[in-house]
Amino acid sequence: MFKSYKYRIYPNKQQEELIQKTFGCVRFVYNQTLSYKRDKYEKENINVSGYDCKKYMVNSLKNEYEWLRGVDKWALDNAVLDMDNAFQNFFNKLCDFPRFKKKNFSRKSYTTNCIYRENKVPSIEACSKYNKIKLPKLKWIKAKISREFDGKIKLVTVSQTPSGKYFVSILVEEEQKELPKAEKSVGVDLGIKDLVITSDGEKFDNLKLIKKYETKLAKEQRKLAHKQKGSKNREKQRIRVAKIHERIANARNDYLHKISRKLINENQVIVSEDLSVSNMVKNPNLAKTISDCGWYELTRQLQYKADWYSRTYVKIGRFVPSSQMCHVCGYQNKETKDLSVRKWTCPQCGTEHDRDINAAINILHEGLKQIA
Repeated sequence: MFKSYKYRIYPNKQQEELIQKTFGCVRFVYNQTLSYKRDKYEKENINVSGYDCKKYMVNSLKNEYEWLRGVDKWALDNAVLDMDNAFQNFFNKLCDFPRFKKKNFSRKSYTTNCIYRENKVPSIEACSKYNKIKLPKLKWIKAKISREFDGKIKLVTVSQTPSGKYFVSILVEEEQKELPKAEKSVGVDLGIKDLVITSDGEKFDNLKLIKKYETKLAKEQRKLAHKQKGSKNREKQRIRVAKIHERIANARNDYLHKISRKLINENQVIVSEDLSVSNMVKNPNLAKTISDCGWYELTRQLQYKADWYSRTYVKIGRFVPSSQMCHVCGYQNKETKDLSVRKWTCPQCGTEHDRDINAAINILHEGLKQIA
């Protein structure tokens, strides 16, 4: 099983210069091989393979641009591989046509491989005792190793956030550790007033982080708009804005991880709705609120954590009328299409329903039917 561990690193000035140089070289190789592959197809109708693009990079680009030899070779190889994968995804209709990478793009990263040679130490190591990580070309870098891992390192991605912080993400191959089998099953209803409502009646509040920070964010963004482009003051202000966005994202991810971990630990089967978030955010009145909830990220975490710990995660169809059906007798009350109806009484069996808890119970029943 492959797991990724992310740590913050603190490079010195020389290491930071080399990291920035590697970012630039990776971007340059990606753009040059993309242009080469595109021109070959448009002018000569030849579909150049990823292997041929790598040969072009080694035989042509490295000979013409000597400064490409001063960075990690595996980072350049992976840049070519990423470009070829982008083309494959385009041909498989999974994404749009690959675009050139811009110099001032906020996301900067490169990926390198861990090489295991005979009778030699691996090219990448992590030392939790001294809080250091060894990377190719960079040697030992000061890091904050918050979690230890026991496995074989495969890949490492070095990245820089818009606020200027550096991180490494280490992909490790390790043995799967299953959690003790749980006896419970739970249905999960995703909402706006309460972020998560379970079939057990437990509710998790919606933190509404964008609303919490929007006044401060708007103030800093106005200041940024008044700064002269290219000035140092504008760069300082850009970092202030980026730090607010980063604080919102970190708080949201931390909260979602706590919810998903709790659900996975306590339940053997977890069932949720398959929501079409991309269509829901087209509503201009709810777009910001829905985006702030992070429903997709929560379901993504539930999926991979269920795979890790041998749990069963099921998504039911998005057109199941979970909010309208009485979970006791099955009566369908179409009046609950009005979102202002939070509680209702079933006219057939007389059961009083909390709208969200009733929906979560119906989601659980539908998921158990699918499993059966």
